[in-house]
Amino acid sequence: MSPRLAILGLCVALAALPVRADTFSSPRRSFETADHVVVFKSERRLVLYRDGHELKSFHVSLGLSPKGPKQQEGDFRTPEGHYLLTRRNPDSDYYLSIQVSYPDAADIAAARKAGVQPGGAIMIHGLPNVLKHPRRRYLDSDWTDGCIALSDNDMLEVWLRTTPDTPIEILP
Repeated sequence: MSPRLAILGLCVALAALPVRADTFSSPRRSFETADHVVVFKSERRLVLYRDGHELKSFHVSLGLSPKGPKQQEGDFRTPEGHYLLTRRNPDSDYYLSIQVSYPDAADIAAARKAGVQPGGAIMIHGLPNVLKHPRRRYLDSDWTDGCIALSDNDMLEVWLRTTPDTPIEILP
C-alpha cells in the first residue's frame, strides 16, 4: 500500500471515531487539535497551541534565504506575518502539504508598490517524495523555496492536529 493511501485510510478511520470536535482519540492515544500555530523562524521551530498552551513543538527547515520577510517571488524567503492554513493536499510532490494563505492584501500591496510579484504557493510540507539529496540534508539545513518543511513523521502529526483555517503566525 502506498504511503498516501495509508494516510488517507488513517484519516478516514480517525474521522469515523466518535470524538469531540477538538480531539482525535484512539484507545492508546489522544490528540488535541491546535487552534493556533506559530513558527519561530530564528529557532527553526513550529509550535502547535490549544487555548494558549503548547501542545507540541517541531523542528523545521525554511527557505534558502531565511532572514527577513518574503518580499517577492523567487527570493527564497519564508513569509512573516499572520495567515491561515488553507488548502490541504495529500497528493503533493512532498509528503503532504498544507497551504499558508500568503500573500494577503498587505503582501500584495507591498509587492505592487515595489514593482514586483509577491510570489505564492507557500506550504507546510514534509520531505520531497523523490529525494535528490541524502535525507539528512533536508532535515539539517534550510532548503525550500520559502516553504516550511518538517520530517515526514512530524508533517503527519501537524496534518492530523490542524484543521482548515487554523491561524498561523510566522515570526522572525
